[in-house]
Amino acid sequence: MEEELKKKDKKDEKPELKKEKESQCKCDNKKDKCCKEKKAFKRDDKLEKELEELKKKNEELINKVLYSQAEFANYKKRKELETSNMLKYSNSEIVLELLPIVDNFERAIKLDDSNLDDSLSKFLDGFKMIYSHLVELLKKFEVTEIDCLNKEFDPNIAQALMTVKAEGVKPGVVVEILQKGYMLKDKMIRPALVKVSE
Repeated sequence: MEEELKKKDKKDEKPELKKEKESQCKCDNKKDKCCKEKKAFKRDDKLEKELEELKKKNEELINKVLYSQAEFANYKKRKELETSNMLKYSNSEIVLELLPIVDNFERAIKLDDSNLDDSLSKFLDGFKMIYSHLVELLKKFEVTEIDCLNKEFDPNIAQALMTVKAEGVKPGVVVEILQKGYMLKDKMIRPALVKVSE
């Protein structure tokens, strides 16, 4: 009968009291923290781990963005340099086509003027005028002759076609220019063809 009464009392208990009892901790061990506190700590540990993972991912993404920005800046600089070089040396093909014409004029001008009759002499004067105009045009576009005569041979600006013995000249010096070399601004567009002393 007592048991029936207890059961009845439990049924009659107010729901508020029931909730209070449930909310009270049933931990027997007073030394350890309450089981609810342990659960809260477990949740905090999970959140901290997730936070650390998110921080790592965030750092990785920031590093990727910085790397991409640096790559883009380098690409932009390279393109600007290529474009400026392309514009700077855009005349090189035309100049290379003109140089053989200049060479031919120089060969014609080297003819001995004293052995020619009057009509050929006048014709040669016309050649000299055309040649001087061509040279002025090349100077206008910053085309300069490579000066290497009586200087030490430099394979960067000249090409040795032959070596000769020259008295009073030390070895490795340019003694004759067979074909002139030219620079366009600061770039060599045609090497000089030379004879070098042995």
